[in-house]
Amino acid sequence: MQNNNNKLLLLTTLWISITLSGCSETPPAPSTAAKPKPHLVEVDRVEFKPVSTAQERTGSLRSRRLVRIHNQEEGRVIELPHFEGDLVETGQLLISLEDALLKAQLAKARATTSQAHLDLERISNLVDRRAASKDELARVNTRLEVAQAEQKLLETRLSYTRITAPFSGVVSHRYVEPGDAVAKHTHLLTLIDPQSLITEIRISELLLPHIAAGDMAKVRIDALGDRQFTGRILRIHPELDPATRQGVVEVILDPVPKGARAGQFARVTLETARVQRMLIPFGTVRHDRLGAFVYLLDQENKVRRTPVRSGIRVADRIEILDGLKPDQQVVSRGFLGLSDGKQVQITERRPNTTD
Repeated sequence: MQNNNNKLLLLTTLWISITLSGCSETPPAPSTAAKPKPHLVEVDRVEFKPVSTAQERTGSLRSRRLVRIHNQEEGRVIELPHFEGDLVETGQLLISLEDALLKAQLAKARATTSQAHLDLERISNLVDRRAASKDELARVNTRLEVAQAEQKLLETRLSYTRITAPFSGVVSHRYVEPGDAVAKHTHLLTLIDPQSLITEIRISELLLPHIAAGDMAKVRIDALGDRQFTGRILRIHPELDPATRQGVVEVILDPVPKGARAGQFARVTLETARVQRMLIPFGTVRHDRLGAFVYLLDQENKVRRTPVRSGIRVADRIEILDGLKPDQQVVSRGFLGLSDGKQVQITERRPNTTD
């Protein structure tokens, strides 16, 4: 009986040992972790080549030749034959003022002058016969000169009562009517020359050195459709706006197209001469709180944040004034997750893709 119990205990101990031995086997080693995917980017080379730029600027047409007609004599308006839009020729009457009072004063002055001439002749004869002194002759001569000056003054004032057109043009504004009494220096009419239409545009200081007076331009007037008209740079103003760093350029239409009028909206395209410029794609330039920069690719395929100073935009590219050298490579696509010093892998350019 005791032997049987010993055998049972031995078998039980052996079974437990085998069970524990099976459970304590070493588990298989885990598989090696997957390597991180490389950061894929596309790059472009920095180009240094001669290019011309076409810049479109907008402005409004205005008449370069314009005169505001003011009167130099007061009085009542007698004639004012022209209205807004009327064509006038050089020397044609624009305004006539009442002149009866001035004519009467002029008649008196002429009579005084005539009498002074007679007095001078009489005193001169008396002096020759020693019947009058030279002092009296001098006084009479002075009276004649004063009378002549007064007559000349009134003749001039009388001429101011008739105002004629200084050049051929169009009446653009009419501010008074016949019968109105006007004081001196009242604005009566405005006359413009419709063949002197220009538009003023504002140009960046970076572009101004590459244009000159006489350069040709293309002008499109929205009111006249999509047609392009010939223009040229008339003048470049010498000062820049200190706030915008832009200068004013006057472009004249040559010839003026039919239907063009002052006040119309115009688009001016200027093309500069070919100039050597360092260019990169416009989208490669990034901006943060420190300013403009690009990701420059080094020889170890790492990117370096490189500050740049940009110039004018040329189509889909932008000029780089400082910070890069020709033939260097900059990242043009793949900016998401990109940071300074990151290892990258260059991939082929894929059309119509975005970050």
